Amino acid sequence: MSGPALRAVIKGTGSALPKRRVSNDELAAQVDTSDEWITERTGIKFRHIAGPDETTATLGAEAARHALDAAGMSEKDIDLIIVATCTPDQTFPATATKVQHILGHHGGVAFDVAAVCSGFLYAFSVAESMIRAGSAKNALVIGAETMTRLLDWEDRGTCVLFGDGAGAVVLSGETGEAGVLATQLHADGKHNELLYVDGGPSTTGTVGKLRMQGREVFRHAVTNLASVMHEVLDQAGLEPTDVDWVVPHQANARIIDATVKKLGLAAERVVLTVAEHANTSAASVPLALDGAVRDGRIRAGDVVVLEAMGGGFTWGASVVRM
Repeated sequence: MSGPALRAVIKGTGSALPKRRVSNDELAAQVDTSDEWITERTGIKFRHIAGPDETTATLGAEAARHALDAAGMSEKDIDLIIVATCTPDQTFPATATKVQHILGHHGGVAFDVAAVCSGFLYAFSVAESMIRAGSAKNALVIGAETMTRLLDWEDRGTCVLFGDGAGAVVLSGETGEAGVLATQLHADGKHNELLYVDGGPSTTGTVGKLRMQGREVFRHAVTNLASVMHEVLDQAGLEPTDVDWVVPHQANARIIDATVKKLGLAAERVVLTVAEHANTSAASVPLALDGAVRDGRIRAGDVVVLEAMGGGFTWGASVVRM
């Protein structure tokens, strides 16, 4: 006879932001834009921009340390590190191995996942699956980005939208009521030209710059996110009224608002950090989650939905009981 089902439980959260915080007004002094234009269209007021000594790996390691502290663990307890990022420190090796080294850990498994803004949810799902399969006991799942290094600062339609940062969670295998209840992930590569970077090692030999057709991305995001949230709640056997908190990808306040309305969820149950951090891609969801855990909004026993959509397109959602 099999014992109680093993679940991946969030034991601690952490985050890290670059030292430099840039307001819309400061940005407007360099780019043809304004605080009013940015705020009305996106809800963004500030973003953090990494300095020369701040990289995806250093930010990821800092967020990881905070998550480990919150979990009451050390790096020696971790046997799996997954970093979700589209802005790695180097083409190879994986940024996860650099995070591992910074943490002073020299064993276990470490690798990256690339699914852009959905990257954290993809990495979260991989870690959860490995824990349930018994191939990992304690995992660090990190979303870390230096998106501003991909921006064309002459393109006001994109350069105002993004920021840098990192968020992390510690996942551990336990039996009981808490843990990941359901996850749904999707991808559709035909939409590449709507949100992409125009460079890469095997095409141009350059890093490239971010390009986006904002209106089309908005339309797909609202439809796909509302759909996947219905899917994941159905999989978990839950109704929208059972959800205590939604932690969405923090890309645009208007996308979040439209998605929440489609689901009939209460706006006061949605964690919003886009005004402070802008779009930090794979770091977005864990950054927002950490903020809501640390300020006491999200508590043990709460049912939380994490959701995101990014370039590819990729999208997904996960239901977690804290």
